[in-house]
Amino acid sequence: MHHLPHLNSYMNEGLLEAGCDEAGRGPLAGPVYAAAVILPPDFFHPLLNDSKQMRASARETLREIIEKEAIAWKVVAVEPEEIDRLNILWASITGMQRAVLALDPAPDFLLIDGNRFKPFASYGRDRYCTVVHGDATYASIAAASVLAKTYRDDRMRALAAEYPGYGWERNFGYPTPEHIEAIRRLGYTPEHRKSFHPAALEPSLF
Repeated sequence: MHHLPHLNSYMNEGLLEAGCDEAGRGPLAGPVYAAAVILPPDFFHPLLNDSKQMRASARETLREIIEKEAIAWKVVAVEPEEIDRLNILWASITGMQRAVLALDPAPDFLLIDGNRFKPFASYGRDRYCTVVHGDATYASIAAASVLAKTYRDDRMRALAAEYPGYGWERNFGYPTPEHIEAIRRLGYTPEHRKSFHPAALEPSLF
């Protein structure tokens, strides 16, 4: 039974649809990554699922398959200083928009994970749909979530080597006790988002 595809291949049959998702909205440090993916209509892989439900090894396996078999894909990073300027929601949306505009061929329709998006370029409200839990609903959004997450994790591992002591190779910039303790001890880095202040650190800011 469980071999049946549990993710929908498309919303609109016959349209070139791109799935869009982001990774890294919650961390205190590092970029947010956005991805857009157009899958062939018959794409199926039994490992593909909501990326939060997937093991890291499965995501790595799928990243290679998605990059090889997608009609088009693009991953974009939005750096901390731009996150601070735009706010994290806008930075995520902007990243997804940039990823879409880089796709060749250009998609007819966009499936956006979450509940917030804005019209841009030639994509008015009639050319996209936001889908809550989209990464557990549509294969293309799940594929975008895999790319965004694996690229971001790689970047955070690289940054962990540049800024040792914060545990980014384990916490990926999220506000774990280890990360918060390290900020207390070592202070902020240029990779920290200045607009994100964990409540646990607030007394030390005054």
